Amino acid sequence: MTLRAFVPRAGISVIRRIAVLLVFVLMLSGCDRSTPLTLVKAVAAGVPSLAPFFDEGSGLGHDSPVRSQVVQGSLQQGDTPGLYGGTRKPNICDVKKLKAFLTDPRNHQKAQAWADALSITTAEIPGYLDRLTPVLLRHDTLVQNHDYKKGKAVPFNSLLQAGIAILVDEQGLPAVKCSCGNPLRPFTGDTNRISVKFDDGNKKWQGYRSSSVVAVRPAVRPMRQLALVDVDDSARGIDRPVGTTGSADKPFNAAKPRPVPVLAGTTFGDASRQLAAKGLAVGYTGRSLPPDDATVTASDPPAGTPLRFGQYVTLSVTGGTSPGSGSGGTSEGSSGATSTPPGTSSSGPSTKPPSSGSSGPSSPSSGSSGPSSGSSGPSSPSSPSSGGPSTSSAPPSSSSAPPPSSQKPPSSDPPTTVSAPPPPSDPVTSSAPPPPSDPVTSSAPVTTGAPPPETSSAPATSEPASSAPAASEPGSSGAAVGAIM
Repeated sequence: MTLRAFVPRAGISVIRRIAVLLVFVLMLSGCDRSTPLTLVKAVAAGVPSLAPFFDEGSGLGHDSPVRSQVVQGSLQQGDTPGLYGGTRKPNICDVKKLKAFLTDPRNHQKAQAWADALSITTAEIPGYLDRLTPVLLRHDTLVQNHDYKKGKAVPFNSLLQAGIAILVDEQGLPAVKCSCGNPLRPFTGDTNRISVKFDDGNKKWQGYRSSSVVAVRPAVRPMRQLALVDVDDSARGIDRPVGTTGSADKPFNAAKPRPVPVLAGTTFGDASRQLAAKGLAVGYTGRSLPPDDATVTASDPPAGTPLRFGQYVTLSVTGGTSPGSGSGGTSEGSSGATSTPPGTSSSGPSTKPPSSGSSGPSSPSSGSSGPSSGSSGPSSPSSPSSGGPSTSSAPPSSSSAPPPSSQKPPSSDPPTTVSAPPPPSDPVTSSAPPPPSDPVTSSAPVTTGAPPPETSSAPATSEPASSAPAASEPGSSGAAVGAIM
């Protein structure tokens, strides 16, 4: 009797445990399904497009056989060492032929559709093409591609196989697929939630790994040259000036040992810049890109390990709260060139359209001011704030009437404090209350200029806080993060 009673109870207990486990699993899978998969069309090297902008038999571009390289982290910045490859073979992309076709009046409709896809005008096409640089993909790369159908550019997400020849802009973003001239834009989906479709002759290629696909984010500042790896000789590096097609290439020794620097204790942003300066690529663990101010706890391989140009150093980090690092822009405090990838937003290069997948780049020249370009107003406060508060130091500033007189309530929002400099009109109007003390011309009146309640210009010293907005670039952490599952 006792045994018969025990068996059912034991069975019930096991069933309950299994039920609880199933519920837990379903809850997790339900959360994962909340983000739908993004359908991505595979585009294999050497396979012609079904709806190209230009006839692929015209010799506009030539792909090369390249095995996709392993990557540590699916978001990579456009200036990552070794991200792209090159070759000594001439004309992997015939930019002159592309320009001649697009500027031919007989092809105006196609040129208009091409320019619309890149958010430029047809008049800007020649100058835009002059700033692009031909490279070969070393990774299977996610982009927003375009077909030409019924007189318009039709966008679709695609995965370009390593070895495909493309043109990139000054921030390292894919801009044109060379063989067919199709315009490209940055992939803005979640790299962790994609479904790759192989069809239309684009069979799954050898070496394809879902964990080694990348989406490119813009470099923080426009580049002057690209550091490439020769796809025919990995020990040979190629320095290619931006806007050139190979005639000005300079080789360098890519096999030269580059020791991993000591990175523990630094921030992710600083570590990224140190590695880039040595010609090493930044990798990260997990599904999302670490913020720039996260603290590096270890590197793999460890400090002192010799690596070749373009090899990855995977960083382990902890903490970090700065926003925006996931999109390629630097977080506050990091003004370096090759910090973490940036996000859709980011400061744009002179190549207007594609320089940022989702947000139009407006301040190309200021590479170091990556963050400020993202925000509208605060971009200027940084300079005035330094001037405003200093003028509050009484008399001396009187000679420069403008600064002090413009200072209004110290606590009022920073940007407005730097608005209109004091009207050159004689500031004798500064508070009538004070007796016409002789030094009307002196600085005294100016420092107290403003109504009595706000006479003390001292509070203005609290205004330095207005410099904070300049560094903010929140929310640009990009839609896509992490490595493919």
